[in-house]
Amino acid sequence: MALTNRYDFVLLFDVKDGNPNGDPDAGNLPRVDAETGRGLVTDVSLKRKVRNFVGLVKGEQPPFEIYVKEKAVLNNQHKRAYVGIGKAELLEGDDKKRKGGDAVEEARQWMCRNFYDVRAFGAVMSTGINCGQVRGPIQLTFARSVDPIVTLEHSITRMAVATEAEAEKQSGDNRTMGRKFTVPYGLYAAHGFVSSFLAKQTGFDENDLELLWQALAQMFEHDRSAARGEMSTRGLYVFKHDGQLGNAPAHSLFAHIQPKLKDGVIVPRDFSDYIVTVDESKVPGVELLRKVG
Repeated sequence: MALTNRYDFVLLFDVKDGNPNGDPDAGNLPRVDAETGRGLVTDVSLKRKVRNFVGLVKGEQPPFEIYVKEKAVLNNQHKRAYVGIGKAELLEGDDKKRKGGDAVEEARQWMCRNFYDVRAFGAVMSTGINCGQVRGPIQLTFARSVDPIVTLEHSITRMAVATEAEAEKQSGDNRTMGRKFTVPYGLYAAHGFVSSFLAKQTGFDENDLELLWQALAQMFEHDRSAARGEMSTRGLYVFKHDGQLGNAPAHSLFAHIQPKLKDGVIVPRDFSDYIVTVDESKVPGVELLRKVG
């Protein structure tokens, strides 16, 4: 069933003794806004977790395959589209030229039908074998911590070495040293948007939307690692508009969700140190759906 409503949503999640999103340009330190000290998690990181969850739950089968995944060769995915629409002959010829010709739109539609993340988040598929470009109906902002975070650096020891050469250098002591970075605690908020107009262009429907809500609610439960510590979805508040254009500005709706420290708490170390105030006063034409929290 096609989407006929606009949606805006607030996602709250937290991290305890982990690194929610390391910055490779800063030695994998947790991302931080240098001016405010508040932690950041990129939209790319959040989308990665949604993709992983959908791939896990749906078994990487059409129409829920994942286009952007580990070790994927994107042009090979594009090639499948032309085979799927019965026009593989268009891929023959000079390898230096983009291929597809007049069938690009058909290939784009095939990619939308088969790959969940293409019809949800969009994709640029115009390199090499050309499947066009898709602007996705789902958009996410960076997540920003409610309060400033502290980054801790830890020395860690591995009681083994990788090679015989390393063992000889250690003179019988096979311990090697390393470092890891953690945030003791941080509560993060991200905002999201769903456009029914763009959903119609990609084929993103009500079933896909329900899968998105499920992924946002449960994605951290299936993404555990020592590096990420404890991460959990603490709130998912969805504003459903009566129509496609919407009945209120997104920023005014987001202001209805206000997480803040409880009185007397100076250094947060647990979600219980916060109170999330939800203003449920009626906004004409907008319904608040509390998926989590």
